[in-house]
Amino acid sequence: MAGRVFFFLQHATYEPAFQASSMGITAAAMGDEVYVVLAFDALRAWVGGTLGQPEGVREGEEHARGEAMGLPAPARMLEEARALGAKLIACDTTVRLCGFEPEALQGALDEVMGLASLWRLTQGARTLTL
Repeated sequence: MAGRVFFFLQHATYEPAFQASSMGITAAAMGDEVYVVLAFDALRAWVGGTLGQPEGVREGEEHARGEAMGLPAPARMLEEARALGAKLIACDTTVRLCGFEPEALQGALDEVMGLASLWRLTQGARTLTL
């Protein structure tokens, strides 16, 4: 049952980034229309190249186990999901609150849109917030 799926990611550390990216790539590979909405820490970390970095001992251990299992890093999974058609997007207001100009994020994101447009796009979609 393919459909539209939204992953709202505002936390940037390993656990939430792994959850969003692993589910996002899986949904994209299964034919779903996938949107990953980056906000606040996740947006800043994505732009800065640090999304999915472990925080604390527990996440460090999880990260090390993932590497030992051959799992790709969360940021790499998001790039692979994009190659399968997933879109990385952000709300215009959130982008500005984080200190960015929307035009500066071309390439890093697939689209920056207004909240009303984002809200309408979620209509009838499955959503997960991390």
